[in-house]
Amino acid sequence: MRTEIATLGEFGLINRLTKDIKLTQPTSIKGVGDDAAIIDSGDKRTLVATDLLLEGIHFDLTYFPLKHLGYKAAVINFSDIYAMNGTPQQITVSLGISKRFSVEDIEEFYDGVKLACQVYNVDIVGGDTASSLTGFTISITCIGIASDDAIVYRNGAKDTDLICVSGDLGAAYMGLQLLEREKAVFSGQENFTPDFAGKEYILERQLKPEARKDIVEELGKLAIVPTAMIDISDGLSSDLLHICSQSNVGCRVFEERLPIDYQTAMMAESFNLSVATVALNGGDDYEMLFTVPLSVYEQIKVVPGIHIIGHINDASLESKFVTRDGHEMELEAQGWKVTDSLD
Repeated sequence: MRTEIATLGEFGLINRLTKDIKLTQPTSIKGVGDDAAIIDSGDKRTLVATDLLLEGIHFDLTYFPLKHLGYKAAVINFSDIYAMNGTPQQITVSLGISKRFSVEDIEEFYDGVKLACQVYNVDIVGGDTASSLTGFTISITCIGIASDDAIVYRNGAKDTDLICVSGDLGAAYMGLQLLEREKAVFSGQENFTPDFAGKEYILERQLKPEARKDIVEELGKLAIVPTAMIDISDGLSSDLLHICSQSNVGCRVFEERLPIDYQTAMMAESFNLSVATVALNGGDDYEMLFTVPLSVYEQIKVVPGIHIIGHINDASLESKFVTRDGHEMELEAQGWKVTDSLD
């Protein structure tokens, strides 16, 4: 019997492929199911995260500068390590390169990777290259460290915990929509000038995101250890449901509390999109989503750049999105589908 991948979706496929995997090495502390794997390295824990980026699926070189792409490819891996409350230290960079790329093109990509490593104090320690028949393929593995008592998993959220998010939501997605719109308008025209005036913020969020190292450091200064944490790569809804499912809890997220930038809201309106839908399902934000005990409310509410958007409840109450008029809607995970592309 043939099962189409589209019937499972991204998260269903991952669950099916990994459900029977059992860790047999005593040094393997945590395997599949979090932002990074965890390996016992004696006094410290080693964190390992990998991301795969495919041309035409995750990026379009029509509008994505190679240096920006290199920077983003590295930073999103750093973000996975920070989401475990760890510190990224090394990366390996593996590339599949088609013959349409020159040496200078790959150097430009690497300039972006090197810049990210310089900004976040991470070393490039290895990798691989191979020829590709299907465009540009990028696989980066990041290695980080953390003390055992500092690591934050996805499975620690508890009833009454506060749900917090850093920064704002949906900007990267609207930046992507803007780039795709201008690409469609361009459609091979000569001397075409894209209309990006007043939209610089959402473009930067898509093309050059930053890992929220500052948020993790601020929580450390306040001696606040989240009960669960994840970086928002698949969208608020999907990533919050990861926390809920692994913690065996439900949640309530309130529309009126979603942090949304003015440029994001204006761009969503121009595309006739619901701002709430963009914030919930956009993805690529790379903000930190985490839960903390209700007891630290007074501390967390005054931290700049952190927003309380809801709370954790018992699993029997399920996971709901509460609209401004009090209507409750089921939160749904998105993830990729086998037919997803940038076209």
